Amino acid sequence: MSVAARTVTALRRWHNWIQLFKFGVVGASGFLINLAVYQSILGIGAHSAAAVSFVVAAASNYWWNRHWTFAGQKGSFTLQGARFYVVSLAAFAVNQIWLAVFLDWLGWGKLVSQALAIILVTPLNFLGNKLWSFRH
Repeated sequence: MSVAARTVTALRRWHNWIQLFKFGVVGASGFLINLAVYQSILGIGAHSAAAVSFVVAAASNYWWNRHWTFAGQKGSFTLQGARFYVVSLAAFAVNQIWLAVFLDWLGWGKLVSQALAIILVTPLNFLGNKLWSFRH
């Protein structure tokens, strides 16, 4: 089956939309956690603060996604956790690129730059976690 056909089939499944909604709720809480931690420790530098806030938010997101968003897809805690962090690290790397563009190249504000970077990596994060970290 082609990628386009699989995509159309996936979009027709109601449970995928419910998971996307739940992932969005978890992501929104992680987003707030990330920004709160980031803002509170900006004194260590924007990129270092982004790294620390990423770790804190990712831990929260893993717990909630494992126990709520993808609860029916529980597998090995260790394997899913490792996969989740690989996906999260890939998303973090892309986040750092966006942060460099917005903050370092365009000179936008630190909080706005981080907020936009997080929003832009969310689709990558969802697909990686749905299709790999928490797959059946």
